[in-house]
Amino acid sequence: MTTTITIPKEYGYVVGVAATTFLLSAWHGHRVGPFRKAAAIPYPHAYASAEQLSAAEPSKKNAMYLFNCAQRAHYQFIEHYPQALAGLLVTGIKYPVASASLGAMWIVSRVFYATGYTNKDKEGGKGRYSGGLGMLYYFAEIGWLGMGLKMAADIVLA
Repeated sequence: MTTTITIPKEYGYVVGVAATTFLLSAWHGHRVGPFRKAAAIPYPHAYASAEQLSAAEPSKKNAMYLFNCAQRAHYQFIEHYPQALAGLLVTGIKYPVASASLGAMWIVSRVFYATGYTNKDKEGGKGRYSGGLGMLYYFAEIGWLGMGLKMAADIVLA
């Protein structure tokens, strides 16, 4: 038995959202730079260490903390990016509008997550939740998972 994959016209939405994720990735990377500069953390160090934080004066300690938050938001994005992009592109074959809509929600949520994480008024990185908006990316990923499993079952059981 063979399976034929037909790309629907609406897959263009999926490709457009996927292309936008490349901009989001670049934005994440460039966003960390000013926090690194303010914290005076040289390359190749990924974070301000616990020792650096404990020895720093209060104003520098805050800058180091915010750098760590910006860097963690970036890393967390990188941790989720491969499966999000795969979920978007694969499920978009059968469910292009739903997949692209989840992708748009994922992108917006990632912006709220990153900007909220560096909210200096929120201790412990709690700003990343951004009133729930920073966590919506989970729902997009769960949606892609569900659609992907449905597609797999449809192919196997056909």
